[in-house]
Amino acid sequence: MPDVIRLSVRSLVEYVFRSGSIESGFRTAGSLTEGTKAHQKIQKHYGELDLREVYLKTEIVYDDLLFVIEGRCDGLLAEGGDSGSGKAPDAARLTIDEIKSTAGDLAAIGEHSYPVHWAQAKCYAYMVAKERELASIRVQLTYVQVASEEQKRFAAELTFRELEAFMLELVRGYYPFAWQKTGHDRRRNASLKSLLFPFPSYREGQRKLAASVYQSIADGRKLFAKAPTGIGKTMSTLFPALKAIGEGLLQRMIYLTAKTITRTAAEEAYGMLVASGLHLHVVTLTAKDKVCFQEEMNCSREHCPYADGYYDRVNEALLDMLGNETLMTRKQIEHYARKHTVCPFEFSLDAAYAADAIICDYNYVFDPRVQLKRLLEEQKKHTVLLIDEAHNLVDRAREMYSGELNKSDFLAVRREYKGRNAGLQRAAKAVNDYFIALRKQVEGSGVQVEAQRPEGLLELLEDFAEQAQGELLSTGGRDAKLLLDLYYAAQSFIRIGALYDQRYVTYVENLRNEVHIKMFCLDPSHLLKQAGKGYRAQILFSATLSPLRYFMDMLGGDPQDDYSVVVPSPFASEQLEVYIEPLSTRYRDRGQTREPIAALIGKLVAGNPGNSLVFFPSYAYMNDIYELFTAQFQWRTMIQTAGMAEEEREAFLKAFEAESPEPLVAFAVMGGIFSEGIDLVGDRLTAVVVVGVGLPQIGLERDIIKGYFDMQGKDGFAYAYVFPGINKVLQAGGRLIRSEQDRGTLMLIDDRYFEPRYQRLLPPEWKSEDDHSPI
Repeated sequence: MPDVIRLSVRSLVEYVFRSGSIESGFRTAGSLTEGTKAHQKIQKHYGELDLREVYLKTEIVYDDLLFVIEGRCDGLLAEGGDSGSGKAPDAARLTIDEIKSTAGDLAAIGEHSYPVHWAQAKCYAYMVAKERELASIRVQLTYVQVASEEQKRFAAELTFRELEAFMLELVRGYYPFAWQKTGHDRRRNASLKSLLFPFPSYREGQRKLAASVYQSIADGRKLFAKAPTGIGKTMSTLFPALKAIGEGLLQRMIYLTAKTITRTAAEEAYGMLVASGLHLHVVTLTAKDKVCFQEEMNCSREHCPYADGYYDRVNEALLDMLGNETLMTRKQIEHYARKHTVCPFEFSLDAAYAADAIICDYNYVFDPRVQLKRLLEEQKKHTVLLIDEAHNLVDRAREMYSGELNKSDFLAVRREYKGRNAGLQRAAKAVNDYFIALRKQVEGSGVQVEAQRPEGLLELLEDFAEQAQGELLSTGGRDAKLLLDLYYAAQSFIRIGALYDQRYVTYVENLRNEVHIKMFCLDPSHLLKQAGKGYRAQILFSATLSPLRYFMDMLGGDPQDDYSVVVPSPFASEQLEVYIEPLSTRYRDRGQTREPIAALIGKLVAGNPGNSLVFFPSYAYMNDIYELFTAQFQWRTMIQTAGMAEEEREAFLKAFEAESPEPLVAFAVMGGIFSEGIDLVGDRLTAVVVVGVGLPQIGLERDIIKGYFDMQGKDGFAYAYVFPGINKVLQAGGRLIRSEQDRGTLMLIDDRYFEPRYQRLLPPEWKSEDDHSPI
């Protein structure tokens, strides 16, 4: 039996026929939705005997491979689209209609402008002609201009012999990639069957987590897993998912993270498994601005040699990298991108679609603006999402599904295009005038909050987006950064407007010389559920998924259908010494308690021979205590600063030396880059101090969240402040004990830790029997 290659018509023709450069200029936002509407408008005019969205499938044997190719053609028309014949489609002269939408000028599209469109239509024509034993069939391309609905058509009559020869040539072009993939798949499957857990034994609780992950994948469910820091959560989720691939339950896994440092942990875990014999293609996606080779990111053939001719070289680059590498991190991707002169970001995306595993940020799955759109529904059914540090997804999702705009941007566009584009200048002025009216409405309070969509603004933005689109299409978006950025912001706002429901509010702020409006998503749970729909399983895991019911509620969990597991700490209570100091860290009391707090930190460090890490709820508070501390004590210190570069972060962590002659006292912020996902094992870190209970700063958005959940009959203060705050505390304290050999001291400074509301949220091993520290 030959090996089977299953692929879509679109994947086949795009691989073989794509050529030329990365399109530098402007691309319209929302084109998928607009394209669907354009398709539907044309299909509405089909005759009663014409068929739309016809599923087609064919099989072609080439050399030692069986290609199973499937797709869905837009239209199968009888009598070339003339519905008046009264003949059944089988007896009529048939036409394949392939519809393509464009926001550009139809006059610029010639009959042979897009070979890939003809290729797609010919594939469908071959399938129909073969199935119905037709000697010939008509092929038609229908282009429609989205705004004007103007149409343009090209047609050709093709014989079955011509189509058969075309398909064989198409498959021949795809064969090298298919042949390499089948060889890789055989090696992968063999390695998965013999793959052993990469440690001599499971840690306590690790087997329980791994079993829960596998069972959730087997049952096609969502799993919420609360597992303590240091248990080895990354390996406990990756290993059973890999076994599920080996058993045929999955074809792909996507490991989602919020931060670069946790992405590195996933890469290291995969590396350990590869060292144990695993053969797997793993691709890490890195943000475009980080991997761009150019000093100025300008994705045009004129400005970037890696964009110029990208599609002429990318297939060869993919064959080279996939044939020689398994773990394709940023380093490997950049190497092959330079070798083949291809854009590293687009190259990584193309490699990701061919990979068995992807490591990437949350937004590639959940953010409607940047999600992996080429991942088809059929592929999702065989894909698991492994969502690391899932507690971060709540606030990240709120931002993904919120939209905001500022008055000043529209004023700037109005001024820039005055006398250059009357329609655009008028549309920008209309939006700016709307903001002026808003400013008058909120002059007294400075803030206005309403539980309704800003319909008037959305209508004005539709007009602005249309005018901006026309300008950008005429220039290709060159030298128009201000307009380009505002166009996408406006389109994003419009897109969020379509999602707006009772879980949103709209607020307006008058900020000195600025007017700011935001459609704020208060509860993203239903949108997360929609974005994750279609995947075989989702595993959401974190050491601080506590309280579990809150996170299931906010992350789209269903207590009736979804699974949950709580894994107890595997470490002995003797490993951790906990002190709670009942000093107030409330804002009103900080002037009185800052000196005692600095003294307490100094006392702890004096009795601790190793390195200490002190966490604060804000930069301002941290800097205040840091000044007092360094004035009193002469120990070696480091302090986190806002917006640290990667080199500075690495230097910060490297300073935690295990056997330093002088202890280090490092100051950092809760919820920041050093409060989660870092491993300072052994004597690199022997004490952690957490100042405060981590409550987010009191502000407009947090108060809106509180009010919303109060209205829902829930504890609004807990949802807005306590639960997010204690999560930061648990993450910070979790830096201390990372292995069975670690020992350390944890100091919690705040009198609220003795209140029942906070006591209930602390891990059992953190609860102190004393009402203050004996230090």
